[in-house]
Amino acid sequence: MAAVDRGGAAGGDPDVVSLLLRPADDGPLPAARAGQYVSVRVRMPDGVRQTRQYSLSGAPGDRLRRITVKRVASLAGAPEGEVSGLLHRAVRAGDELTLSAPFGDVVLDDADTPLVLVSAGIGCTPMVGMLEHLAATGSVRPVRVLHADRSPAGHALRADTRRLVDQLACARAEFWYEHDVPAEPGVRQGLMDLDGLDLPADADVYLCGSLPFMRAVRAQLLRAGVPARRIRYEVFGPDLWLAHAED
Repeated sequence: MAAVDRGGAAGGDPDVVSLLLRPADDGPLPAARAGQYVSVRVRMPDGVRQTRQYSLSGAPGDRLRRITVKRVASLAGAPEGEVSGLLHRAVRAGDELTLSAPFGDVVLDDADTPLVLVSAGIGCTPMVGMLEHLAATGSVRPVRVLHADRSPAGHALRADTRRLVDQLACARAEFWYEHDVPAEPGVRQGLMDLDGLDLPADADVYLCGSLPFMRAVRAQLLRAGVPARRIRYEVFGPDLWLAHAED
């Protein structure tokens, strides 16, 4: 069981909230690695227990676990996300949630090769967890952070990303926005386009976002000369990548 503290809206988006979780018995946390996620089980109003997975968006060595949850809105007649909606509406500081040990195989390794973190939307959460770990360990590894979103206002953990990039000796970030693009260095308009970024061919690349986004960016990375074996991703839900892959 984990006791909850609410971290407030993440990045100014009212549909995104960070929850800070600590062991309810004040016992030790199970080991975690940057990039992993946890299962969160909640009891719904009808008594049914539902489980969802959320990436760790904080450093794995902390005494707290942080998850960042985007509320799935009702669109085109589809219902609102049950669990994400409940975590936003009903969970308050001091409440308890059932949390699994961290798991997932797409984790940050301890190599010194260049690192490229590529995300879209709420896919930024494991990337921020990786950045938190790199900053906490004083890493001098070259890091490129590439993120795409609809607008700066909807970019979850944007301030955290900026802060962590500034803390790292060899890191820089580039953002793509479709709307309300600010006049800032490293900020571009439109969809993510990797042409001209001069990404190192020996980089370890991590992808997180919707399946169409990851497939499109993976194709760009391959054209840029990054070997497929260096591109790591994890699909949440049915993995239809191979069934529809063209490369």
